Amino acid sequence: MNGEEAYRAFIRDHLEKRSGERRGRLERGHREAEALFCRNVWWPLQGSFDGLHPEYEVTDWRGMSYFCDFVWLTPFLKLAIEIKGFGPHVRDMDRQKYCNELNRETFLTALGFQVISMAYDDVRQHPEQCVTLLRMVLSRFLPKEGNGGGLTVREREIVRLACSLGGRVRPADAKAQLGLNHRTVVRTLKLLCQKGLLMPEGAPEGKRVVCYQLQPRAVSYL
Repeated sequence: MNGEEAYRAFIRDHLEKRSGERRGRLERGHREAEALFCRNVWWPLQGSFDGLHPEYEVTDWRGMSYFCDFVWLTPFLKLAIEIKGFGPHVRDMDRQKYCNELNRETFLTALGFQVISMAYDDVRQHPEQCVTLLRMVLSRFLPKEGNGGGLTVREREIVRLACSLGGRVRPADAKAQLGLNHRTVVRTLKLLCQKGLLMPEGAPEGKRVVCYQLQPRAVSYL
């Protein structure tokens, strides 16, 4: 089953399981932004919609029903995902709506949810960035196989640092951020190059490398 077939089956399955307002909310609330997230972000990231619930109902602190765009439920994590357009969530929002939104996110956190908000513009125009950032979030919570995909803790932290710096990392960055000495940093960077996760950037042969480029497959190790 390809991504489009899986997405259609995912929505059809949830519609069949719902009735009343919960079904109506899914029919009305799951629109272009949410569909793009499923197709462009979640499917490339997970390759499955298992455990993902669209328009998930939560009773808020006032006893009123609130529907999260998505909730992903696993034995290790309860993740609430909101796709926010600039218009309804910024331009057209008054002070009371703004307070309610912040209170709702705090309430979800109190219930044990990790709350992630993504801009609709990024989901539409920069889905690869959304995939990378969401993968970094999930890596903090989900169990890793074996010894973390063959990376040491130090190596994984350097990969994470490179992600946070836009895909490029200098030895000086690793020294400053991770508190490592220069020799340890250089040795770790070379090991990551040998594993194909970093690549030296434009240094003439025999010259000291001053920057390393993160390779696309590296984020799968986080």
